[in-house]
Amino acid sequence: MAEADPLARTVSLGTGVAAIGAAAWDALAGDGNPFVGHAFLSLLERSGSVGPGTGWQAAPLLVEDAAGSLVAAAPAYLKSHSQGEYVFDHGWADAWTRAGGDYYPKLQIAAPFTPVPGPRLLAKSRDDALLLLRAAEAVVRQNQLSSAHATFVAPEQMPLFEEAGWLVRRDIQFHFANSGYTSFDDFLATLNSQKRKQLRKERLRAVEGLQIAELTGDAIRPEHWDAMWLFYQDTGARKWGHPYLTREAFDLMGTAMADRIILLIAYDREERPVAGALHFLGPDTLYGRYWGCLVEIPYLHFELCYYRAIDIAIERGLKRVEAGAQGGHKLARGYGPVATWSAHFIADPGFRRAVADYLEQERRAEESEMEWLEGHTPFKRSV
Repeated sequence: MAEADPLARTVSLGTGVAAIGAAAWDALAGDGNPFVGHAFLSLLERSGSVGPGTGWQAAPLLVEDAAGSLVAAAPAYLKSHSQGEYVFDHGWADAWTRAGGDYYPKLQIAAPFTPVPGPRLLAKSRDDALLLLRAAEAVVRQNQLSSAHATFVAPEQMPLFEEAGWLVRRDIQFHFANSGYTSFDDFLATLNSQKRKQLRKERLRAVEGLQIAELTGDAIRPEHWDAMWLFYQDTGARKWGHPYLTREAFDLMGTAMADRIILLIAYDREERPVAGALHFLGPDTLYGRYWGCLVEIPYLHFELCYYRAIDIAIERGLKRVEAGAQGGHKLARGYGPVATWSAHFIADPGFRRAVADYLEQERRAEESEMEWLEGHTPFKRSV
């Protein structure tokens, strides 16, 4: 009997991450970024946060070797809209529709609802990673889709997309970098005096009459998830019109990921929960994800989402805090500008040229913005 070719590969489009063995998926994803792990992606499917009726149809790209072992994968979705992505292509969709094309469905390689940079090509070899990109292109062409998009790609993976000829797009987020601080006061000492006073004032004002609980692991009980769901609904209704996650998603987070979650809840004098923030833990990073409040309290958002996150990072020796998309107000609070990346495959040559021209103009504007932001951080100027 002839031996199987060790280089032989089978490429397929899966029906969901939940249908794939957790060990096989996580052997590729690793344990660095929680949002590409099997636990997070499968709970989105099992909770109905993605799937029928959501506009996110799970369709992971899978590569198996001759023995049937998974050697590469990409979390991918067939999208019927552009919601929950945080890299905005609504203008592209409008332009293609006006030209007589159908922009949707499109193929989206991403962690849904999660503007967190991370690996998007989960592969044991460079060749298998490139095969995932060719598979995405084949899905687009064979199904006459308009495009494929990979959003919030880890910077070290961007050369693979560029080699494959995908268009590159850059954006800006604001992250806190832990420069070996021993305390929040140690961090404050690096700021100019005006900002230092401002942050101290905001922290004091934020917690007047409140108690803040910091919960993780088994300490997070059902009533805490009930409260966080109410907070999340409030933010979702104001920002997006409706929340992306279902109530069950929070229960499943508690079941599958509680040890990787830090939940901050603010209680008023009557011990009623009034606001909360949900953070995820990586090996060296704290990821701020969800926030909400039932009562508007000045600076409480900054306290739970930014300042407490810095406290946690310093206490746990984490390298950084990533506090989500957009938000220039983070700059004044010690979060510096950081480039984030996405890559785009446009099937139609004319449409591709138009998008490429747009991205070139956008790139020049973004470079100017980054230069301005880097010159306006709150840190002391070196002499």
